[in-house]
Formats: sequence, C-alpha cells, structure tokens
Amino acid sequence: MGLLARDDERAECRDGGVDLAGFEAFFRDHYMVVVRLAQSVVCDSQGAQDVAQDVFLAAYRRFGGDYEQAAGWVRVAAVHTALNVVRGERRRDRRQVSVPAVGSLPSAEDTVLERETRAELRDLLRRLPRRSAAALVMRHGGMSYGEIADALGIKVGHVGTLLRRAESALRKEMDRETRS
Repeated sequence: MGLLARDDERAECRDGGVDLAGFEAFFRDHYMVVVRLAQSVVCDSQGAQDVAQDVFLAAYRRFGGDYEQAAGWVRVAAVHTALNVVRGERRRDRRQVSVPAVGSLPSAEDTVLERETRAELRDLLRRLPRRSAAALVMRHGGMSYGEIADALGIKVGHVGTLLRRAESALRKEMDRETRS
C-alpha cells in the first residue's frame, strides 16, 4: 500500500492530477523500440516484453510526468535490463543441474546453428563493458548515431569511435573463443 502512495505522489502533475495520458502517449511512442532492443539481446519475445514492462515501470516512477528526457533513458535501460536478464539466466544455468530433455524432437539443423550462434554472441556481449555492448546492440537494432548519442549521453562524433572500439573488443573476444 505504501508503494502505491509513493507512485501516486511522483506521478502527480503540478495541478494535482495524475498525468496518465502523458505517460500513455510516451509509452505508445517508445514501446516498440524498447521491445525491439530488448529482443535483440534476450532473443525471446516474451522476455523482451517483460524487460519493456520493467523499463516503463521504472521510467514512470523515475520521471513522474517529465517524459521528454526519458526517451533516451528507456532505450539504454532496455539494453541494460536485457543484459541483466541474460546474465541472470547464465548464473541460473550454472546453479542448476542440466537434465537432458526427454522425448523432445530434434530441431532442424539451421535452427540449432542459429540458436548456438546467438547464444555465443550473447556470451561475448556479456564480456564487453556495458557501454560498448549497449552501443553495439543499439546500432544493430537500427538506431542512428544521433539516437545512440542521445541514449548514452555522448556527442554524436564519439559514437563512431565507441562503435569501432566495441566491434574491435568483440572481435578479440571472438578470437579468444575460437582459440580455446
């Protein structure tokens, strides 16, 4: 009950009313971008929607009516939250004893190879610094240099350098992986 009271206080407009219409418009404008970014990391549509829900709830609490500044924040938060989900899955997988699936039909070869490639890429992205991983995911998710700069709070001229360094670090991790 206390949580609801705090949320209501933060979401109140200056005139005392709750700005649900403003949040709804913000949500509608940015939901698909957030889901797409999250899905590019977690590779699961349901997981991506869960990430989006967490991100928008956090934005609602954090910005409480001032959603102009939240556009870049939700994009970066989507990538970071999705990376945290993937990291959590990895930790969970390490803790659990793997039990082979009984009675499951083998997948088509292409599907298996694609899943393995995506899993390897997610593992490699986890090893990169968050900012580098976020920049790569945003760029390959279709965001422009300007959008990436806004989301990361850097100058547009620095985005290319950040991406080149991130790609180089990713290549080094890939080389290490192949040597192992």
